[in-house]
Amino acid sequence: MTDRVHFDGVLIVGAGLAGLTAALSAAPRPVMVLAASPLGQGSSSGWAQGGMAAALGEDDDPVLHAQDTLAAGAGLCEPDAVEVLTREGPDAVRALAALGAPFDRHGDGAFQQSLEAAHSRARVTRVGGDGAGAAIMRAVIAAVRLSEHIDVREGWRVLSLLTDAHGRVRGALAETAGRLIEIVAPVTVMATGGLGGLYSVTTNPAAVRGEGMALAANIGARIVDPEFVQFHPTAIDIGADPAPLATEALRGDGARLIGSDGEAFMARYHPAADLAPRDIVARAIAIERGAGRGAFLDACKAVGAAFPDHFPAVFAACMEHGLDPRTQPIPIMPAAHYHMGGIATDLAGQSSVERLFAVGECAWTGVHGANRLASNSLLEAAVFGARTGAAARDVPGLATSPLTAQAAPDLPADILADLRSRMSRYVGVVRDRGGLSGLIGWIDAKRERHGPSLALGAARLVASAALERRESRGGHYRSDFPNTSEPAAHTSIILTPVLRGDAQDFRVAAA
Repeated sequence: MTDRVHFDGVLIVGAGLAGLTAALSAAPRPVMVLAASPLGQGSSSGWAQGGMAAALGEDDDPVLHAQDTLAAGAGLCEPDAVEVLTREGPDAVRALAALGAPFDRHGDGAFQQSLEAAHSRARVTRVGGDGAGAAIMRAVIAAVRLSEHIDVREGWRVLSLLTDAHGRVRGALAETAGRLIEIVAPVTVMATGGLGGLYSVTTNPAAVRGEGMALAANIGARIVDPEFVQFHPTAIDIGADPAPLATEALRGDGARLIGSDGEAFMARYHPAADLAPRDIVARAIAIERGAGRGAFLDACKAVGAAFPDHFPAVFAACMEHGLDPRTQPIPIMPAAHYHMGGIATDLAGQSSVERLFAVGECAWTGVHGANRLASNSLLEAAVFGARTGAAARDVPGLATSPLTAQAAPDLPADILADLRSRMSRYVGVVRDRGGLSGLIGWIDAKRERHGPSLALGAARLVASAALERRESRGGHYRSDFPNTSEPAAHTSIILTPVLRGDAQDFRVAAA
């Protein structure tokens, strides 16, 4: 039996930085936040180490930040979105500081800023070296807890979006404590995060599996560039799932990438060596490991005894597994880290489906293009979270009408584990036609047997778009199409009704 609740406010699905920022910005309108896990757990925001990139230094400017972002995006950034991100970025950092986020500062109160790969200026504002995400989330969660207009429901997982006869989104079907509940609301915001959990090697929480993108695709929302997955080059290879992250800030502070012979290798791949763009570094590490030469991050000289104070999260992760980074190089590997594609939105978070908004990593705003610039992710969550919350606040109510929803089935644990392994193998750092085609066939067979689970749907979108993109660009590298095509073009997908259900003809339909 399914219960129904009517809520005359903004329904937000997800409780990372983007979702909670949207919730705060929607005041004074009532907001209900559905969180699958307790606040502060289950989202990637709290795991972010590097910090927030923003032009706060005297030698910096939002125009320079925009130029670096566009260069990293390999031709697929949307300039208007990048301009918004970089122009509003400094105020977003200041707003978080006003909430209590304890950013590192100089003695005169100015923000300390660090250099990261592909930035032309030191503009990454950090907390305690590598604790930005956790500290920012603590401050935002405290503000949410004190906000009378926000009702947080923890332990609620969304299984489907409610739609009316006109195709408008009218809320969500959620499960909590074994009960199914329809929450009818005039406006719904998806803030469900990325899809790293679809991969066996990831720096994201395992439960983050692209479900928000799949939910939106199932009701006909436009999905853009799902093939672009960023692999962080320096996940710590210690057998943990998820893999701990060795922040890029370590290389910004002078750490070197070396092989098992102790020799640095990045100069063979890019003039910027250890500070090359992430996609190039990730491929270089994959090549070195594949050739049996190994890959390590050596911070013994650059950081050394200062590790516990400057990079406490990395230090703790290493020491927990018997590795002392003060005296030993850190074994590293590429890991699924960030999704550049997702639910297409405008600059206010509105998707292609009426009354459905999206924000954060599940959304595609166009700011990241084919390869996200380091530390732009928390910034996007804060900047566009505020914009989306304000826009959703002003969506008027709507009279009740007949609603439909179909709960997506869960995928058996063994099949999910197999899917994660296959995604890492065939839709990872290096891809080709044979691997992608074989994976798509496997996914379709599992959909036939186990139904259209959200994990399979999200994986199918990524693999299908990767097969269709016959070039290499940014985070997407095809060994059978190693060159970059011109002009740059987006992948734009809208699933037709027959493709959303159990039918096995699940070909990508270009919008």
